[in-house]
Amino acid sequence: MTKDEVLKIVLESPSLPTLPTVACKLIAASSSEETGMKDIANLISKDTSLSAKVLKIANSAFYNFPHKVSTIHQAVSRIGVNAIRSLVLSFSFLSMKAKNKKDVFDYEKFWEQSLSSAVATKLIMTEIDKSNLEEVFIAGLLQNIGELLLAASFPQQYAQVLSEASNSEKDIIELEQQIIGADHTFIGYEVTKNWGFPAVLLTPIQYHHCPEGYKENDKRLKLAVDVVYLSGIIANILCSNDPLKYHQKFLDESKRMLGFDNEINDRILELLASEITQTAHLFGFHIKNPKPIEDILQEANAALSNINLTYNQINKELEEKNKRLEKLVHTDSLTEVYNYGYFQSFLEKEIGSAARANSTLSLILTDIDYFKNINDEYGHQTGDFILKELCKLIRKSLRDHDLIARYGGEEFAIVLGGTTGQEAQIAAEKLRESIAAHTFIYDKKNYTITASFGVAEMTPAVDAFTKDDLIRFADKALFTSKKKGRNSVTLYARQRNEKTP
Repeated sequence: MTKDEVLKIVLESPSLPTLPTVACKLIAASSSEETGMKDIANLISKDTSLSAKVLKIANSAFYNFPHKVSTIHQAVSRIGVNAIRSLVLSFSFLSMKAKNKKDVFDYEKFWEQSLSSAVATKLIMTEIDKSNLEEVFIAGLLQNIGELLLAASFPQQYAQVLSEASNSEKDIIELEQQIIGADHTFIGYEVTKNWGFPAVLLTPIQYHHCPEGYKENDKRLKLAVDVVYLSGIIANILCSNDPLKYHQKFLDESKRMLGFDNEINDRILELLASEITQTAHLFGFHIKNPKPIEDILQEANAALSNINLTYNQINKELEEKNKRLEKLVHTDSLTEVYNYGYFQSFLEKEIGSAARANSTLSLILTDIDYFKNINDEYGHQTGDFILKELCKLIRKSLRDHDLIARYGGEEFAIVLGGTTGQEAQIAAEKLRESIAAHTFIYDKKNYTITASFGVAEMTPAVDAFTKDDLIRFADKALFTSKKKGRNSVTLYARQRNEKTP
């Protein structure tokens, strides 16, 4: 639907809230230049309940008059026609209830938030201009009247709007336009204009979500729009699930729009809870005592700290799980040393690091001698035990940055960064001796083994051969050790200018 079609339905809706008779007549009378204060007073006096409420406000701290106001005529004279009109409208709207018992719109919650906005509006305006506080009060109270009107005319669709607004980051204006076809600022403005509201109330209703949209030069209206906009932000500190966000937004926007400093903002926010309680009592509106802003922010900060603590704990657990997962992916399940795939990627990185540092690295390939005989004669469980113990023995002799990986079967690869071939040959010889001298004890039986070693070196900045060539050279050296009778170490002899086979 177009927004004009939505407006037509709202204006014709039998669920549309109606203004009390006195409020309608008062709006019409106060907008006429021919109407005097006496006429206004006589109109209000015809409604006993309304007269009592007006006198109660007139004699309260809301005005702090030095002498008691005894009659409506005195009240109108002292307060003024515009202020009286605003008070009557406030009483009228705060008395609106759902016409349909099945209505899902929460009128009580809506008016609680609206009253909070109205009080915030008055507190903000008090810091700027204390005249005509009643008009800005009612403007703050009715800024979201369009929500009530849309909810009354389109109950199901508006329930969807509220549901999606609570579960997404979308602005309610956007959701209203998307789901219904018109937003509450447009509907609120048009309907209240139809009711005969003056510009000082209409303009804030129209622009309270987007104050920069007001382009006219009327400073009084511009100020009303800005103040009502800020009051809505304050109400969200009280009513939203993210008070910290709206608190910071209020601090930033009040400074930008009105030049308020922290002292002024603190004064406004400190008075808010008590002023809401007093105002609700004056207007006969039942409202739970609101929490002070300071308490709300402290609770929000505590909750945020708990969330951050939980988030950090979850992150820590995820990191630990990822480390365990990474270890499982890169580790040989039997020997618990790195597997063939990790060895290949590690060697590639080490070659790159050596090239940048213009250093040498070495690769050792080692193979257990006659390992097949061990499996055949003593069983694979014994063989598996020897493989695991062998890896533990080798790791004890390596530096922290060296790597041992299972290359395949009983064959292992050892990468020694920053190590020449001759140095690697010495290291391999020490490993050979320690393996030959070690007694492997499994199932109360002793076993001894020997191993053969092949060593190759590479200086990436100088050598033209590749990682695969380096592995092939080490494998050739290992094969030479086996041909020599096993249990020996061979360094692959290669001239620097030798071409890759």
